[in-house]
Amino acid sequence: MTPILWRRAEAADAGALSILGGATFLASFAHDHPGAALLSHIRGAHGEGYYQAALSDPAQTLLIGETPLGAPVGYALITPPALPVPTDAQDVELKRIYLLHGWQGGGNGDRLMTLVLEEAQRRRAKRLLLAVYPQNDRARRFYARHGFEEIGELTFMVGDVPFRDLIYARAL
Repeated sequence: MTPILWRRAEAADAGALSILGGATFLASFAHDHPGAALLSHIRGAHGEGYYQAALSDPAQTLLIGETPLGAPVGYALITPPALPVPTDAQDVELKRIYLLHGWQGGGNGDRLMTLVLEEAQRRRAKRLLLAVYPQNDRARRFYARHGFEEIGELTFMVGDVPFRDLIYARAL
């Protein structure tokens, strides 16, 4: 498998993150999300402007993984928490963590999670939160293996279609 080179994303990466975000979201959820709602969500939540704003916000961190030739294959977004559970200033949220299918496995997800945990600890966070689709068994097993436990749920809108997500937390 081609190695992934991880780094902090920069302003010039907004376009690549938009393409990668849309591609990974589509690949992850096209099997059971309505097409029009899915595309509407991707246009907004994965538009280049979304990533430009995230990259210009010092409270958010984007990590991007690339092949040695510079092709983007994975990313993670760490933000202040915006989940409907009690939080405090020492919590952070792993808002997004994705790898293209061809780079899943082989320890790549574990390496990315290690980088996310290091960033959370650098921020002196006490807890890392995330939301996950209940039908995504592979992701749920991955999070459990990394010490996350379910603490709540939320309604996640994809376009105009509501979906139920689970909220997980891990103490740091």
